[in-house]
Amino acid sequence: MANNQGRRRRFGSVRQLKSGRWQARYRDPSTGQLRSAEETYATKTDAEVALTHIEADITRGQWADPDAGKVQFGEYAVAWLKDRKLAARSRERHDSVIRLHLLPTFGDRPLSSITTAQVRAWRTACLARTGEPTVVKAYQIMRAVLNTAVDDELIRRNPCRIKGADRYDVPERPVLTVAEVYAVADAIDARYRLLVLLAAFTGLRFGELASLRRRDVDTGNAALMVRRSQAEMQTGVLFDKAPKSDAGVRPVAFPTELLPEVKRHLDAFAGPGRDGHVFRGPQSGLLRRSNFRDDWISARTKAGITEGVHFHDLRHTGNTLAASGASLRELMTRMGHSTPRAALIYQHMVNGRDREIADRLGSMIRKERGEADS
Repeated sequence: MANNQGRRRRFGSVRQLKSGRWQARYRDPSTGQLRSAEETYATKTDAEVALTHIEADITRGQWADPDAGKVQFGEYAVAWLKDRKLAARSRERHDSVIRLHLLPTFGDRPLSSITTAQVRAWRTACLARTGEPTVVKAYQIMRAVLNTAVDDELIRRNPCRIKGADRYDVPERPVLTVAEVYAVADAIDARYRLLVLLAAFTGLRFGELASLRRRDVDTGNAALMVRRSQAEMQTGVLFDKAPKSDAGVRPVAFPTELLPEVKRHLDAFAGPGRDGHVFRGPQSGLLRRSNFRDDWISARTKAGITEGVHFHDLRHTGNTLAASGASLRELMTRMGHSTPRAALIYQHMVNGRDREIADRLGSMIRKERGEADS
C-alpha cells in the first residue's frame, strides 16, 4: 500500500485547490507546456478519470486544443471567406449571407460553443422570416465554415448535422407553349423580341444572352457561341464572367426559322462592330435585368400569360421542348449543364445532333406559326 501511495502518475497530475475542488493538469502535446483541464472536479477520482480521458484522446490523435475553439465564429467566418477562391458575384453573395443571416446569431459565439440544437433553433427562426432557398444557402455556408474549422482542429465535430437542411424541393416551373412564346414576343418592345425567342428556343440564360456579341452569332450555320455570361453586382456594376465549367463554353444551334428575326435584330438594334452587344437597353447601354423586368411583366400581361411566369422559365421551356428526341448527354451539353471537355462539345456539334435538336424546334415553330397565319 505504501508503494502505491508513493508512486507518481505516468501522465499528468491532479491537485486540490483552495476551494476544495480538484484540478487535472497535463502537458500540451503540441507545445509541451503544462496546462489545466477546462474544468475542475468535486473529487480527486473525478479529476483522475478526466485525466485518463485526456490521455486517451491524445493517444488516439483525437485531442483538440480547448483554447482553439474559443475563436469567435464571426472572426473565423470572415477569415474563411477571405481565403476562398470565388468569383466576384459569388463572393458578394457569400458575404451577404454571412453578414445578414449568420453573424447576428453566431458572430460573437466561440466555435466550440455552437451546438446542433442551437443550429436547429436558428434554422427554425430563419424559416419563419425568410424564404427556404435563402435559409438553405445560409446553412450550406455555415456548414462549410465549420467543416474547415474541423479540418483546422479548432473543433472536433461539425454541429451542422440536420438532415435535409442543405436542400429544398424546387417547385416545378411552368412550361410555355410555342404559341405562348410568340404571344409574349409579339407583345414586347421590338428590341427584346429576339431575346424572348432565343431564350425559348436555345435555352440560354439571361446573362448568356446579355453578353452575346455580334461575333458570337453565326448566321451561316444558325448557331450562337456562348463564351461568357453577364453578371451584376449589388452595387449595379455589370461585368462579364467566365462560365462555371468547361461545359458553359459551347456552340448552340438555333432553328433556321429564326434567321430572319436574327438578321433584322442585328440590323436594327445590335451594337456596332464585331464586339457590339447583340442586346442592348433602350438607351443603347448594357442590358440589365432590373430594367428589362418591367418590359417582361408588361408583355407577359398583354399576352395573357400567368402572372407567376418568369423570364427564366423560357429556358425551362426550351429545355423541355428540346428534350423530345434528344439524349440526356446531348441535352445537358446544349444547356451547358455537363462537364465534358470542350473538345467533346465541338465533336458533338460536328456530329450534327445539336442541329437536329434545333431543327425539331423549328418544325414546332413552323407548325404553330403556320396555324396562326392561316
